Amino acid sequence: MDFKFIQSSLIIICSFICSCTSKVLSNGSAPNIIIMLMDDMGWGDLGVFGEPSKETPNLDWMAAEGMLFPNFYSANPLCSPSRAALLTGRLPIRNGFYSTNGHARNAYTPQQIVGGIPKEEILIPEMLKKAGYISKIIGKWHLGHRPQFLPLQHGFDEWFGAPNCHFGPYSSKEETPNIPVYNNSEMVGRYYEDFMINRKTGESNLTQIYLEEALGYIRRQAASHQRFFMYWAIDSTHAPVYASEKFIGKSQRGRYGDAVMEIDHSVGLILKELQTQGISENTFVFFTSDNGAALMSGPLQAGSNGPFLCGKETTFEGGMREPAIAWWPGHIKAGQVSYQLGSVMDLFTTSLSLAGLQPPTDRELDGLDLTHVLLENRIIERPIFYYRGNEMMAVRMGLYKAHYWTWSNSWEEFKKGIDFCPGQSIPVVTSHTQEEHTQQPIIFHLGRDLGEKYPISVSSAEYQAVLKQISPVVEKHRKELVPGMPQLNMCDLAVMNWAPAGCEKLGKCLKGPETNPWKCEWPH
Repeated sequence: MDFKFIQSSLIIICSFICSCTSKVLSNGSAPNIIIMLMDDMGWGDLGVFGEPSKETPNLDWMAAEGMLFPNFYSANPLCSPSRAALLTGRLPIRNGFYSTNGHARNAYTPQQIVGGIPKEEILIPEMLKKAGYISKIIGKWHLGHRPQFLPLQHGFDEWFGAPNCHFGPYSSKEETPNIPVYNNSEMVGRYYEDFMINRKTGESNLTQIYLEEALGYIRRQAASHQRFFMYWAIDSTHAPVYASEKFIGKSQRGRYGDAVMEIDHSVGLILKELQTQGISENTFVFFTSDNGAALMSGPLQAGSNGPFLCGKETTFEGGMREPAIAWWPGHIKAGQVSYQLGSVMDLFTTSLSLAGLQPPTDRELDGLDLTHVLLENRIIERPIFYYRGNEMMAVRMGLYKAHYWTWSNSWEEFKKGIDFCPGQSIPVVTSHTQEEHTQQPIIFHLGRDLGEKYPISVSSAEYQAVLKQISPVVEKHRKELVPGMPQLNMCDLAVMNWAPAGCEKLGKCLKGPETNPWKCEWPH
């Protein structure tokens, strides 16, 4: 029996994770870096991953010119923790983006959240400043909306976008303020007031605005010969999904497909702009998503997770395996597929390596430096840990995945019509109660069983051999883990977006209630 994919020593794993070395490029020049992070886009939403309508020609072309990653993961099945992990290179349990108000509960940063990204955390743009980079975020931040948590306080030089997701009160703003849209340090309007999203038709020009922000930024930096980092974090594929008039009704996949078509079109224009400006060979671009498709949003508002089990909010493959493409003409050979187990946290360490920087040594990092993977298509053996809130639910090594805890969502939520695994039911595995398997993990072979439907028999020699390989990795991880201070425990209506900076100029300041904090309740 061949277990070559999981026969890695703990020493090798730790050395790659904790002391990645920067690779000096042959031409001595560090590239511009663009990370494109989609919102709730599923693994099965791109033509290159098998979506049959083939409505993503530009992303398919990007993959044909670059490297495709079919084994790429988010660090959490929910938006805020995943984004915090990407920008810090650390699991949410380390950087504080989790809650201890309940066991294995997903938590994020709605308007009433008190916490946000801790000042002790070091983000990608803060590190890149040391190498002379200028950084801009376009789109959704979601790492805390109070002033001390916003992007310009954490290394970004420019920002156009919103601190929270594009939810709205939709009617009464006396009880809940609409989400502000910022241009750098001041708001320039609010969703559903100045930046409209028609919930009936799904029409909005927000993606076009975010596209123009990206193109303008690229042109300015190219003209000034300034090395740059751009974090393009648009959110049109998050419910309520939206697309501009040009794309409404054009997809075979309904409103969600319209949003994907517009994203694909925008990616194509961004890559073409890099070529027009003559900087494509000096710009590394990575495209991925923050978590799996939100199947609970229904067929009109959700994408596809392909052959994988369940979706957003769960630690099954559909919740955390993401579409991922790397593009860097002249450096990454065209038409490659890497079977490397990758993570959004790797973008932190890899970005530093490309910039010629060493990662910080005063903290545990969970991201790998993928430079050798990108440039030489090597494989680095490593585990992937699947966290839901404060609990490690599963781990993958090679082609094997072991579940130590399983559940989809609670009976209370399920009875309200909220289903994280619609049409998918596997006894014990997709239960509506939290099931513990720490003494006898449920193990799947993801090469033979992408949908996690057929657990390996515990009495088989294969099960025993795999468990023997995985158990020491899990034990070491648990023993050495030092959780960060949880940031998502406390809520308070007084901290909502009542009066963001710049509201006075626009006449859009609202009066909020007196402070009255409480422990947040997380039903997921």
